[in-house]
Amino acid sequence: MNAEKVVEHIVSWLKDYAVNAKVNGFVIGISGGIDSAVTSTLCAKTGFPVLCVEMPIHQAENQVSRGRQHIEQLKQRFEKVNSIEVNLTSTFEGFKKVVPQIEDLATVNLSLANTRARLRMSTLYYLAGLHGYLVAGTGNKVEDFGVGFYTKYGDGGVDLSPIADLMKSEVYEIAKVLGVPNSIQVAQPTDGLFGDSRTDEDQIGASYDELEWAMKQSESGKITGDFKGREKEVMAIYTQRNRANKHKMDPIPVCLIPAALK
Repeated sequence: MNAEKVVEHIVSWLKDYAVNAKVNGFVIGISGGIDSAVTSTLCAKTGFPVLCVEMPIHQAENQVSRGRQHIEQLKQRFEKVNSIEVNLTSTFEGFKKVVPQIEDLATVNLSLANTRARLRMSTLYYLAGLHGYLVAGTGNKVEDFGVGFYTKYGDGGVDLSPIADLMKSEVYEIAKVLGVPNSIQVAQPTDGLFGDSRTDEDQIGASYDELEWAMKQSESGKITGDFKGREKEVMAIYTQRNRANKHKMDPIPVCLIPAALK
């Protein structure tokens, strides 16, 4: 991949979209991870105003510090980058107090993890509305179209997706060209939605390199290939998640009413 040319292409695409949409800039949630760092830098390179938003909810200190390091670096490099912190911990705790819960803690914790993402989405759209900005998504191709590793109407609720046609490994290539802080480039990917140290690989059961391999096999029609050992395990993980998360990746189903009934 020609990373420099890809950067130029995405930046040009972002500029054109913003001009045609007649908006004032971009707003993006900063997590301290590689995807949000790359996306925010690409947005900053357009020359449009960019609002970087930190939205901690019982967040691990290392994630917070990486995010702040990245934001400060962006501000030094681009004059139209601004930031704001909206601490949603009390909002999240208040939500927990007013909704019913069940005894199955695993189910409750997963639902609450998705709630964190949806609270953040609502915050980004509030700020976007105040400033006339677009909400920039941070999902990569494996997450958005492979295994559906995102929250529906959470981090999946965005106006545009600059890096959704890039595999995770390609995002890392772009990060080097963009000068993303090394602390972010070497950090283990995590969605940070559970308030603990679990990584994306812990949750999914496979690394992004493995998932990229499986996605490429799937795209070439080799889902039922003669796989053995770890390859067989990874393909099973990929296939199961891809099928289970189709409701995220496919358009919302609409019940069409026959003309004769109208």
